[in-house]
Amino acid sequence: MIDSYLFGEIVIDGKRYTDHVVISGNNVRKWRTREGHLLCPDDLTAIIRDKPDIVIIGTGKFGEVKVPQAVLDYAKSHGIQLICQVTDEACRTYNNLAVSARVTAALHLTC
Repeated sequence: MIDSYLFGEIVIDGKRYTDHVVISGNNVRKWRTREGHLLCPDDLTAIIRDKPDIVIIGTGKFGEVKVPQAVLDYAKSHGIQLICQVTDEACRTYNNLAVSARVTAALHLTC
């Protein structure tokens, strides 16, 4: 579960992270995107290997990360529902959905 989120910092199950993260099951790993604030389908490749039903994209504190239609189509072609929200909202959504579904969150912690 996500305990807290502030600009540039997230606490997950009591552990503090300052890098963008992917949360999948009990695993937390760093997340790097190719184009910084513009997602591309390749940014989801490793996430899709986890076989989630839902992927929540945290687009940053101020929503600066853009998710083009090609990324939405890529997720859909793999049978994955993609939810894109500012990171504050994405954290709440993840905590609500993670108890009942296979959910992965990819969270941009800044901008």
